[in-house]
Amino acid sequence: MSILLTPHRPGVAAGRDAQALHRAAAPDFFGWLEHTRAAGGCSRPIRLTGTLTAVDRDTGRVVGEQHTDELPDRTLYKACGNRRAAQCPDCSWVYAGDAFQVVRCGLTGGKTVPATVATHPVVFATFTAPSFGPVHHRHIPRHTCADRRRCDCRPAPCHARRATGTCSHGQPAACFTRHDSDDPQLGRPLCLDCYDHDHQVVWNAFSGELWRRTKQAVERHLTALCRRRGIGHVQVATDSGRVRRVPPVRVSHGKVAEMQRRGAVHFHVLLRLDGVDPHDRNALVPPPAGITADDLDAAVRAAARQITLTTPPHPDRPHGWPITWGEQVDVRRIGTSDGDMTDGKVAAYLAKYATKSTEATGHCSTRLTPDTIDAYADPEGDHLARLIDACWRLGRPTHHHTTRTAAPTGERQGDLDTKPNPYAGLRRWAHMLGYGGHFLTKARRYSVTFGLLRDTRATYRRAEEDTADTITVGTLTFTGSGWLTDGDALLANTAAAQHRERRRIGREELAHEAWSGVAA
Repeated sequence: MSILLTPHRPGVAAGRDAQALHRAAAPDFFGWLEHTRAAGGCSRPIRLTGTLTAVDRDTGRVVGEQHTDELPDRTLYKACGNRRAAQCPDCSWVYAGDAFQVVRCGLTGGKTVPATVATHPVVFATFTAPSFGPVHHRHIPRHTCADRRRCDCRPAPCHARRATGTCSHGQPAACFTRHDSDDPQLGRPLCLDCYDHDHQVVWNAFSGELWRRTKQAVERHLTALCRRRGIGHVQVATDSGRVRRVPPVRVSHGKVAEMQRRGAVHFHVLLRLDGVDPHDRNALVPPPAGITADDLDAAVRAAARQITLTTPPHPDRPHGWPITWGEQVDVRRIGTSDGDMTDGKVAAYLAKYATKSTEATGHCSTRLTPDTIDAYADPEGDHLARLIDACWRLGRPTHHHTTRTAAPTGERQGDLDTKPNPYAGLRRWAHMLGYGGHFLTKARRYSVTFGLLRDTRATYRRAEEDTADTITVGTLTFTGSGWLTDGDALLANTAAAQHRERRRIGREELAHEAWSGVAA
C-alpha cells in the first residue's frame, strides 16, 4: 500500500503524517489494517467493545470466546453507514451502489424481480416547486455542445426580460449577468424581502402529501381510462379470503428528492405501469394491452396540472398556504437502447442524488435545537438564514406565543414536535429547510429493498470468510465514533480508496472483455 505523506507541512497535516508513520512502523501494522478493513474508508466508524462468542452451527454449543480487549486498539470497528457523501464518502459510495440496484431492478428485473418488468411502460417525470419569488438562475436557451457533461455553451442573461427599475424594497428588478455554473449567486433571490420564505418551507414540508395525492390521481385517471375502453376490474382474493374487485392497472414508482440551490425540493420519479394477476395479487405482470406508455404520460401530466391542496390554518396564515407543482413538469420515456434515457443512465442519475442532501444550497448541519438555532437562523440574514428562521418560527407550538429565541422552559425539542400542531415538524426538520421526507423512496412492488441487498451481501461475506462450522455472536456496547487518531484515518482511508480503485479497474476490464467478445 502506497501512502502519500507530507512531513514538511506544518500544523495538523504534519501531526497526522507522524501518527501514520508511527502506526505503519508498528510490528502489528498489517494485522491492524486487516482488523479495520470492514470500516476502512469510513470517516467516522463506530467503535464497539464487548465479547465475541463462537457458537457451533449444528449444536449451538459455545466453542470459543474472545473479548475486544484482545483485538487491535481494544475495540471493534464498524462503518457508520451514512448515506450522505458530504459526511462519509465511502459509506455513501456503498449506499449509492445499493440505490442503483434498487432503481435498475425496477426497470430491468433481477434480484427476485422478474425480467418481464423490462416490457412494462415506464416514464421518467420531474416535478418542481413553484416560484416563491425571482432568483438568480443560469439558462441556456439552445445547446450547441456535443456533451452536456462538458457543456461550454454561453448562458442567457439572468433576468434581462424583467421590468427595469427597482422593486418596492429598492432592489434591482432585473439582472443582466450571464452566470457561470459555480456562481454563488445562483439560487439566491433578487430581493430577500420580496421572496416568500414562509411559503417555501411550508411547501417543502407538505410536498410529500402533494406527491401522494398526485400518484393517486394518476391511478384514478388510468382506472377511468380502462373503464372507457371496456377493460373491466379484476377479482382478487385478499389474505382474509374475501374477494375484491380492483382496477386492472396500478402504478409502481421509485422517487428521489433533489434539493435545488434556492432551497426547494423537486422530485425525480420513475413510474412503471403494472397489471393485476387475479390468481396472485403480488405478482408483477404487464398491464392490459389497451393501456400504453402514452396513456401513462398523459395521466402524469394531467395529475400534475390538477392536484392542489391547502395546508391547515396557522396563526400567521389563517387560511393556510396553497401547495401546487411548478410549471416545469417534465415527462420522458425510458428506453433500453442507446440514448440519453437508458435504464442504466437513469438509475445512475437517481443513485447520485440519493447520497446528497442540502449541500447544493450551501447549508449542511445536524438537527437544530434551541441551543444551536441562533447560529443558523436570522430573520434579517441571507437567504438560508431566513429559510431556517421561517422553519423555527412557523413550527412553534400554537398554544404558546413564543419566539425563536424563547423556547418554553423545560420542554425538549421532541416534546415540541408532539404538540397538536401540523407545522411542528418544521422545527424538527429546520436543518433540512422544512423537508422531512427520505431522499429515496419507492412503492412496495417496484423493486427490491435495501434490507434485502444488505442481507444478501452479509450472507455472501459470511459464506466467503467462514472456514469453520461456527457462527460469531457479539455482545457489544457502543463506546464512541471516529478513528483514534488522524493518522489511523489516513491509513485506513488510503487502503479503502486503493481497494475501490482496483474494483473499478476490474469492472472496466470485464466490461471491455464483454464488449470485445460481442464485437468479435
